[in-house]
Amino acid sequence: MPVIKILPHPEYCPQGAQVSAPAGTSICEALLEHHIEIEHACDMSCACTTCHIIVREGFNSLNDMEEEEEDLLDRAWGLEPNSRLSCQAILAQKDLVVEIPKYSINHAKEKH
Repeated sequence: MPVIKILPHPEYCPQGAQVSAPAGTSICEALLEHHIEIEHACDMSCACTTCHIIVREGFNSLNDMEEEEEDLLDRAWGLEPNSRLSCQAILAQKDLVVEIPKYSINHAKEKH
């Protein structure tokens, strides 16, 4: 079972974390199952960018990106060449290191 190492994030996992999930699971599902409450405003339907992550290690082991995901990622804040939507990135057999960006485009989350 692949291991996902999550780098420290001030809100979602201040100490960082490591979780395991079976191949075929999306990164978003794996994080949520282990109580890392990553944003997912569209309920993982590939309709927003709130679950944007940066895959620091293991990027090439993930499934290929569909055109819809590529188009949405163009709107994500802090986009990098190894960015993915965690709801669309499906685990294979290789371990990953991921970073959850500090900022999100989720306006509903802003505290006014």
